[in-house]
Amino acid sequence: MNISKRDQRILHALAQGGLIRPVRDDAGRIVDVDCVNRDGWHLSNCTFEAFRHLKRRRLIHSRNGGPYRISDLGIRSVRAQLDNR
Repeated sequence: MNISKRDQRILHALAQGGLIRPVRDDAGRIVDVDCVNRDGWHLSNCTFEAFRHLKRRRLIHSRNGGPYRISDLGIRSVRAQLDNR
């Protein structure tokens, strides 16, 4: 599967234990996202459009209304790097 560099960076951060917290409006719709890696740093390249793209391709998922994490398909799709665990 072809994945852009932006998506690769986001998936690597999620594979190492990061998460994506959705920001919802009063109606409950997701209007923005807050991407955090395992060390608590915010990812600036994780935009709402990138979130929608990853979700549409089923590379990330949420369970029981929790934060979004990398899915099994996302783990298989991301290219290996030395710092991944």
